Amino acid sequence: MTMEENSSGRGRDEAAIELLRQLREKLFSGDISTARLAGFHLSWKQEDGLAILKEALFGDYPRTTKKAAAYGLRSMHGRMKQLGAEVLQQGLNHRDRVTREACVKALSLMKGQASKKSGSGGKPKQGKSRIREIPHGKGAKPESVSRKRPSG
Repeated sequence: MTMEENSSGRGRDEAAIELLRQLREKLFSGDISTARLAGFHLSWKQEDGLAILKEALFGDYPRTTKKAAAYGLRSMHGRMKQLGAEVLQQGLNHRDRVTREACVKALSLMKGQASKKSGSGGKPKQGKSRIREIPHGKGAKPESVSRKRPSG
């Protein structure tokens, strides 16, 4: 290997380490959108991404970080998908309630089961509503017919 190849390889390694450091920092962000995006990007980073996501899920971190880590683990690709699912299975037995909830949700989404969100409120959508006529009583005439015209 020539000196140029060695230095460019080292440069690539340093760039990869810097990218992982930035993604890790974003994963621990308080903004859930930023954290989820970082979790998704880490899901493409093979073992390095798995290690960071596992640390975030099982560590003493806020809810947003744990949910983003669970999102990243369920978004793993290729040979890492099974490892991500195994980490989520381990999370089901974790002592932290937030970790357990994040793992339950992620695993149910992986299996294709939509879990019902509690407290969503709102009325369920109904089909097209029909306009119905109001039946009048026996012998009663509609108001417009029973009115007398003023004489004069």
